[in-house]
Amino acid sequence: MYQRQITFGEAVKLALTTNYCNFNGRSSRSEFWWYALFTFILGTVINLIFSGTTAQVVGGIINLALLLPNLGLGVRRMHDIGKSGWYILINLIPLVGWIIYIVWAVKDSEPVPNQYGPVPNLVQR
Repeated sequence: MYQRQITFGEAVKLALTTNYCNFNGRSSRSEFWWYALFTFILGTVINLIFSGTTAQVVGGIINLALLLPNLGLGVRRMHDIGKSGWYILINLIPLVGWIIYIVWAVKDSEPVPNQYGPVPNLVQR
């Protein structure tokens, strides 16, 4: 058995449809980082298309629409490494909190089911 790495499109689709406001279960490392890349690209495109106050307004609306998927994915990622979802609040500590969160986000998934659910994207050989 091994954990399948999901694609960019699958990660975005899962975050914005199936798991839009889901704080239960686990999300794989690939799902988390592909979605992070999507939000970075989206922000960059908004800043390239719009300028000044318009970019801030459009960016704010987009960020508000993506708030729940971002939080849900972060909570599920913490669940995947065996931590409580409340650990995303470590991001509120400037610099040090962000570094710790990034280190946790790049950790491998726990290879066995944990209290938050089964291993995501597990494939039988």
